[in-house]
Parts: sequence; structure tokens; C-alpha cells
Amino acid sequence: MMTIEQFSFNPYQENTYILHDETGECVIIDPGMYETDEQNALVKLIKEKNLKPVLLLNTHCHIDHVFGNKFVFDNWGLKPQFHKGELAVLQAIPGYAPQMGMHYELSPEPEVYLEETGAVTFGNTVLELIFAPGHSPAHLCFYAKDQGILIGGDVLFYNSIGRTDLPGGNHVQLINNIRQKLFVLPDAVEVYPGHGPSTTIGYEKRNNPFLN
Repeated sequence: MMTIEQFSFNPYQENTYILHDETGECVIIDPGMYETDEQNALVKLIKEKNLKPVLLLNTHCHIDHVFGNKFVFDNWGLKPQFHKGELAVLQAIPGYAPQMGMHYELSPEPEVYLEETGAVTFGNTVLELIFAPGHSPAHLCFYAKDQGILIGGDVLFYNSIGRTDLPGGNHVQLINNIRQKLFVLPDAVEVYPGHGPSTTIGYEKRNNPFLN
């Protein structure tokens, strides 16, 4: 049975997730640690629960979702995995981070890229890949079908959707992907987004003002 640990990190209040199961193996998704106390909080949880990080996943590569990639690599030797279409997004960060007044530790680049379909596994847990660009050029969501849980990144939020005014964004594409790839999931699926509170597919189908 998979357990979800959630942190809200960095000035963007980005949601960082640690997923773990009964084997003790865990995956870190979108590490947003920016301050030392945020790094310490992540390490503390991993040590207290005696977890073994085995995967580092990025839904996409905007700065707020990759601040902690270097820290995870330095501590557990994990390079990020994401869709190759996000590589240019990652490589662009050093060019704009100083203009934003942000300190950015250079993320390692992947040795393994994720496809548009398929799955990643850790312990006894399977996460299916759902390719849903629009907020960013090659955004992935991670779906634990057996437990009805979706790690959704910045695609679908509680009563909102991801912004599409950043490079590589496409509003029509985002709306279509939400309708065709997320709204076909069961209504009870719990969506854990990149920012803000969790929601469900059913709630958003009924209430999201961007999709009604």
C-alpha cells in the first residue's frame, strides 16, 4: 500500500511528494527544496521513516519543481527522470534564475528519459505515465491506478488549471489533455497537484470553471 508524504516548499509554495510503500523504497517527485530548513525537513522524514529513495521524478522542469534536484542527487545519487521534451526547459533555468533573484543549484540531467506511455515502479508500486502537455511542452502525470491516486503536477488544480503563458505553454492543448486523458479516469481518483490542495477528478468535472 502506497503512502503519500507532502511538503510545500520554496517561494512558489510548490508541492513536493514522497511516495513510499511497505518495502521502504520511495520515490521523490518534484523536489522543490530551496532553503536549508526545507532540505532538512525532507531528510528528516526519510530518516525517521527509514526510507530508501530509489527514484527522482519530475512532472516537468519549471524552476519551482526542480530546485531540489541537485540536493537529491548529492544525497542519494539519483538523477532526475522526465520526458525528453522537458530538457530544454531545464537547460533554460540558469539563464533566467538570476534575473528573478533566485539561487539555483544546477540540476543533473537524466540518464533515463520517460516515454509518453508506460510505467515506473518502486517497491511493490506501479505508477502509470500520462502525457499531458500544455502547461509545459512534455508534462507527465503519475497515476497509481490500484489506489486511485494521480500526482498531477501543474496540469489540473482545485478549481483551476496550469498557466499556459510560459514558453512551451498551449492553452488549447492543456484543456484537451485534461478532458481526454484525466477526465477519463474514475471520478474518485484523488489528484495531488503541484500547488494547492488535493482534489478529485469528479469534483473538477463538475465544478472547474475552466472546463465547464
